[in-house]
Amino acid sequence: MKYTKLRKHMLETQLMAKGISNPQVLKAMGKIPRHFFVDEALAVRAYGDYPLPIGEGQTISQPYMVALMSEKLNLSGHEKVLEIGTGSGYQTAVLAELASEVFSVELLSGLSAKAGELLDRLGYDNINFKIADGSLGWPDAAPYDAIIVTAGAPCTPQPLIRQLADTGVLIIPVGNEAHQKLQIIRKKGKKLIKTTSCPCTFVKLRGALGW
Repeated sequence: MKYTKLRKHMLETQLMAKGISNPQVLKAMGKIPRHFFVDEALAVRAYGDYPLPIGEGQTISQPYMVALMSEKLNLSGHEKVLEIGTGSGYQTAVLAELASEVFSVELLSGLSAKAGELLDRLGYDNINFKIADGSLGWPDAAPYDAIIVTAGAPCTPQPLIRQLADTGVLIIPVGNEAHQKLQIIRKKGKKLIKTTSCPCTFVKLRGALGW
């Protein structure tokens, strides 16, 4: 009951109050037990308006940022989504609620295994996991209707552009190692339409085309 109240408070004061209005995103984040995705000692802080450490120098993103990035993808439920950076698996779970199939790539094997076990226990059967360099994407399963990168990059890796389906959307934090801005790229044939959203700070995208 305590966590149910904390989730409701998160929805009202962090998401809806800041303009998140997509009903499916709100429903997903009101359902998923975010406190399962952090260490037990941090569970009571899981619904706070900030990121939290999950080990190996990585974090679970601030709830608002998860909601914003998910809303920007504008998923209808039928899409195939590529996630770069499985991390705790929380964003993965949100995507699994919103899309038909999720392909999630994580460089760190320990995080991937832990997230995979938790998401399996929670009953998700539409997620595929891979331990690899996320900056190179997951070419074998391409193309993707949407791609989300949950780590900051110096620029958008070209393999991800190539793996994006026509009319697809890609969202990625781009900037320096300390500060980035969310970049949203929509693909229409050979044309890329780029827009920039809010400033943000993510952990570094590691890999050949990251830091």
